[in-house]
Amino acid sequence: MESNGKAGKHGLEGDVDLQFLLVGGKLMKVKSSSWKKERMYKLHDDNVTIWHESHRIFKRKQTFSIDDVDSVRKGRQSEGLQKHTEAHVENRCFSIFFKGRRRNLDLVATSAEEARQWVNGLEKIISNMKKLNRQQTSEHWIFNCMRKADKNKDNMMTLKELKHFLRQINIEVDETYAKLLFTKCDTSNSGTLEGSEIKHFYDLLTHREEIDVIYEKHAATGGQMSAQDLLNFLLNEQREVATLEDALRLIEKYELDDSAKHMNHMTKDGFLMYLQQEEGSIFNPAHKKVFQDMSQPINHYFISSSHNTYLMEDQLKGPSSTEAYIKALMKSCRCVELDCWDGAHGEPVIYHGHTLTSKVLFKDVIKAIKEYAFKTSEYPVILSLENHCTLEQQKLMAKHMISILGSALLTSPLEDQMPTAFPSPQELKGRFIIKGKRLNKLDAVFSNTSPGVEEDCVSEEDEAAETNNSKTDTNGQKAKAKKSKIKLAKQLSDLVIYCKSVHFSGFEHAKDNQAFYEMSSFKESKAVNLAETAGKSNQNQIKCIYIALLALNFQTPSKEMDLNQGRFRSNGLSGYILKPEFQRYAGSEFNPMTLTKGPWIKHKAFHIMVISAQQLPKLNKDKPKSIVDPLVKVEIDGVPADTCSKETRSIENNGFNPMWNETFQFDIQVPELAMLRFLVEDYDATSQNDLIGHYCLPLTSLQNGYRHVPLLTKRGDVIPSAGLFVHLMLLDAK
Repeated sequence: MESNGKAGKHGLEGDVDLQFLLVGGKLMKVKSSSWKKERMYKLHDDNVTIWHESHRIFKRKQTFSIDDVDSVRKGRQSEGLQKHTEAHVENRCFSIFFKGRRRNLDLVATSAEEARQWVNGLEKIISNMKKLNRQQTSEHWIFNCMRKADKNKDNMMTLKELKHFLRQINIEVDETYAKLLFTKCDTSNSGTLEGSEIKHFYDLLTHREEIDVIYEKHAATGGQMSAQDLLNFLLNEQREVATLEDALRLIEKYELDDSAKHMNHMTKDGFLMYLQQEEGSIFNPAHKKVFQDMSQPINHYFISSSHNTYLMEDQLKGPSSTEAYIKALMKSCRCVELDCWDGAHGEPVIYHGHTLTSKVLFKDVIKAIKEYAFKTSEYPVILSLENHCTLEQQKLMAKHMISILGSALLTSPLEDQMPTAFPSPQELKGRFIIKGKRLNKLDAVFSNTSPGVEEDCVSEEDEAAETNNSKTDTNGQKAKAKKSKIKLAKQLSDLVIYCKSVHFSGFEHAKDNQAFYEMSSFKESKAVNLAETAGKSNQNQIKCIYIALLALNFQTPSKEMDLNQGRFRSNGLSGYILKPEFQRYAGSEFNPMTLTKGPWIKHKAFHIMVISAQQLPKLNKDKPKSIVDPLVKVEIDGVPADTCSKETRSIENNGFNPMWNETFQFDIQVPELAMLRFLVEDYDATSQNDLIGHYCLPLTSLQNGYRHVPLLTKRGDVIPSAGLFVHLMLLDAK
């Protein structure tokens, strides 16, 4: 099926690198030191599918879609290429990393120039696909499904192929309706749809009835929206602060009809285009950039943090990998954990101690962190050390960090005298901060006396041990943690400046004895218990208790990870979110468990109508006739008084354009801490519903009015063509 060049070409016609990919060439695929085989690779003429030959008996031809590619990296940047190739082929190597859990593809080109062309060409296609607007993405997806349904590749569609196509796009239609649709479009009575008939079929299929209703209500100027009509819509429905100039700008930007644009009018197509862009998204575009004050002390922020960062999968026997660090950092994680143990040949390693997880060299992790730390966010990265190494390997850890991280590593306070508070994220841009044990107080840095002991014993327990205070061994048995002591090398100790790990002995002890830079962490159940029992007193100690870190397994999909990613989606993906004022000032009486009156109470009424969904993916691709029965759950997560969940009815056999038009209301007390989460599920009467897609954002980052909601896979990747359409109204409660 032809896509009329709308989605396939991406505006890259004539591009030299693209032409190179279309011709293709031989690449050496690397799986191990003994498995290196030459294979033909080329870009399919749809410009979104890579074909490669396979010598497997049952898989002679294999393909993958550019949609499934997360990134392309030039050089020996994967663990496989570093391990299985020689340094002299560096400029001929590149790796393709996929979304989800698919193994990356390690390749070696015949020349450095060909490697460059492959990487450049693939990156151009990926970049351009990301720039596609929602309508173009939708067209790309639909035409791709049409192409798959066209079994004999004659660019025509029979009734049988049409029915196959409808199942491809997740919509079940009965025989009568399919024939009716087919006959309506087959104006030539040829028994097949082709050319303009397929276009007519596409238009019928993608017609948005709910958009018609909204448009007709507001198009008060000869059946079209004038600039004034559009302004009225922005002010009254979208609740935006807008002017006539804003309306004219939207018409200029999104109206496709030149005659309408000349009259400063917006047609229905232009209106739909606007609603499908970021101006019509649920997420406030202003929050895609850093918009918060970044000059406050670093403990005034929630910090996106990862627990057991090194693990790709299973906590007991999965692989440890530098790739896990790269993925976490690229998702704007700003605190990563390094579980350090003595390794062979004198080199320290990172792995989940006392388990069967594989090991990765400490120095390789530090190199990966150095390379990827500031690609998504320029704000500081905290390296949280869980140190179990002997003195000699500790010294090597310090040496590696100093030599690899260079001047970016913070080795002394920013001030010329003993600080009394943390510096800000703004002041620490591009810097690495070490979190771990320290032999002495920080003021020793400014002391003129002797340098002190070269080594001493410290408690081996730290925040990570507190978090895992009962480890699980390889047999799945819980083992009580021993409060052992280890010797700490001065070289490593001296790198700990603003984040000294100490044991938590209670809020009163912390208040009387701990310096601002001394901090503790503990598992969630302990934190909840402290919040319930300590009441008001814990607010005074937020500055020295490390609960600002929301430490999670970035590699493990979960509701907690959804909420974490949603929370840090705001403020330009910086990994730092300024806490509400009532969580920053000393003496605050805020207690999430018992909501007394205070500045945190900003009572809101939240109204939401779940209108429709578009192009939900099939879950069981192995069963062509399997169609989803979608329902939508809407959740508020925040203080206990605000936490609530509601759901729509399920709609049978329609994942393409289901419509609910169901309204819910939520009562919100503390909106600054509330998260809005959408879950789209496939209803199953006999077992647990399957997740189709989800999306989460801070309640304070949403836009009112008619909005489209993107959907993500369980691993957090955008589902290109899918989405929800909702109407939202967050109002002051009466």
